[in-house]
Amino acid sequence: MGSRDRLRAAVDGVAEMIPPAGADPDGRWRAAVVERFATVRPFLRVLCEVIEFGATADAQRVLDAMRALPQILDTRPSDRIPKGYADARKVDVALVPGGWWQRLVFPKGRPEGTVDRNAYVFCVLELFHTGLKHRDIFAEASDRWSDPRAQLLTGARWAQAKDAALGALQLPEDPEELLAEHAADLDGAWRAVGGGIVPDGPVSIDADGRLHVAKDDARDTPPSLVDLRDRTGAMLPGVDLPEVILEVMAEYPAFAEAFTAVSGGNTRLADLHVSIAALLTAHALNVGLKPVLADLPALTRDRLAHVEQHYLRPENYAAANAVLIEAQATIPLAQLWGGGLVAAVDRMRFVVAVRTADARANPKYFAHKRGVTWLNMISDQAVGLAGMVLSGTPRDTLNVVDLVYNPDGGPRPEVLITDAGSYSDVVFGIVTLLGFDYRPVLADLPDTKLWRIDAGADYGMLDKAARGRVDLAKIRRHWPDILRVIASVHTREISAHDVIRVLQHDGRLTDLGEAVAHYGRIFKTLHVLTFADDPSYRRHLKGIRNLQEGRHGLGRHVFHGRKGELYQAYHAGMEDQLGALGLVLNCITLWNTLYLNHALGALRTQGYPVLDADAARLSAYQHKHINVHGHYTFALPDLGEQRRRPLRDPDQLDE
Repeated sequence: MGSRDRLRAAVDGVAEMIPPAGADPDGRWRAAVVERFATVRPFLRVLCEVIEFGATADAQRVLDAMRALPQILDTRPSDRIPKGYADARKVDVALVPGGWWQRLVFPKGRPEGTVDRNAYVFCVLELFHTGLKHRDIFAEASDRWSDPRAQLLTGARWAQAKDAALGALQLPEDPEELLAEHAADLDGAWRAVGGGIVPDGPVSIDADGRLHVAKDDARDTPPSLVDLRDRTGAMLPGVDLPEVILEVMAEYPAFAEAFTAVSGGNTRLADLHVSIAALLTAHALNVGLKPVLADLPALTRDRLAHVEQHYLRPENYAAANAVLIEAQATIPLAQLWGGGLVAAVDRMRFVVAVRTADARANPKYFAHKRGVTWLNMISDQAVGLAGMVLSGTPRDTLNVVDLVYNPDGGPRPEVLITDAGSYSDVVFGIVTLLGFDYRPVLADLPDTKLWRIDAGADYGMLDKAARGRVDLAKIRRHWPDILRVIASVHTREISAHDVIRVLQHDGRLTDLGEAVAHYGRIFKTLHVLTFADDPSYRRHLKGIRNLQEGRHGLGRHVFHGRKGELYQAYHAGMEDQLGALGLVLNCITLWNTLYLNHALGALRTQGYPVLDADAARLSAYQHKHINVHGHYTFALPDLGEQRRRPLRDPDQLDE
């Protein structure tokens, strides 16, 4: 364990010993403090002298008191200051909170002009730990424990970036007109939905004013769609997974060219694309290198080890993925699926079977083991846009925004759909202010608190449901700071994940965070009301979520080796392997889309009635025709002038 880890363990251990107010009637806690303090004391000098800390104006006194602790501990006892006590003139007694801390630091019977030294030191440690958690105290050179407010645009930088950022986000400096528009939209939505509620209709209100929406009927599957799915699925050629990758490389040379050497020079390796295809196969299937090794120069262990070290890295994955995203958008079938402006974000979870600091325990997903989360984003054209590896299973609400702001390619999405675990009022505010139409899945609609602006409005049957009141005055007061925070995220000065540290302290929103949350409540309520009133809105939401689940199903099928568990001990290794998985999933998606589009063209030529409505419901995630087990082929057959494999006859059974 490194020195910084020991320091964190020491400080965290002290914080865990804080007793309930008024506790310790028998002195057990005090004895425990004395025993544990002996293990903290050796680190105090290192903590104060080695790590450079900074603090906000409010927390500066706590930091000064922390820096003075070694001197207080090194003071020798005297007749006036006995052992175990400290001179009250040399400590900041005003820092000591009221209640039981007063009784500990200023015990009865102490010598005049003194304080209990150990209790005072422990009190300062607790205040210091709280300051670290709140980022009121921060480590100057740290990434994780630095001051997030320092990353916000300020001064001349804010003045220089403000006009361009606010213009791009279409946010005015004076919010009056904007808030009036939002108030009118929300009021209109309340009245429209309330006026449309009929007895025995899909929308109902219970006695407590909670909103209920009946389950929608399953979408019809016409016989023409069933037959088209069967025919096109049977027409797809059988192929090994490495051949899919190599064929995509042959069709789109820029894909393989994106894998440049870390040195930046031109490669002199023959058949580099074969080595890359083999490594992508090994990582995506989670089978290791042994199954892809062969007696060929491009497939020896030494060659693959060299290529992996020098050619596989995140920036190359992103560049290669951008080629696939652009290619998918040009296929007519993908254009039937969507315009590429709707994005869905969800997560896959992987058990990590080795000891690592990056995995976390969660019995719901990992049983008795530990794991990581792969947060990934797809477009409505079925192609993956970006991915991110997160430790364990955090509430990754604002990592979603960071993912959307860093796609590998394609246009910036306009509509963002997430699962039920990725929203809150403040997230609604941030995402909406950044210009996205945010549509998270609603986990428990009846328990969702709904908000109004006009306290005196009568919304009929929905009047009782509008329990909350949006505070426009608070939004107005904090509007300049809201603009600075949102512009800082937009210009990538600070990540959306870090900005939450600016908006909340110890799990509680600051006044600025509350203002952002009130803004978000307007759009959360509009989302809920639209969800309740518009069946097509609900179907679209469910359709995109089903699309994401389909890709995750394909991902589980591909990532089958070693029981689907990760064996990477370091975060960089996890990113490399899951980055390869995302790239291979996009290769399969693109290959399937190309051949499905080719099959539709062949059917139309034969006079088969292909309906666009049916074609739009075909899946790019089919995999029965793709071999991912056992033998892997790294040689492409002669594909002819059309550079396509012949389609199979759907009327002939497989042998």
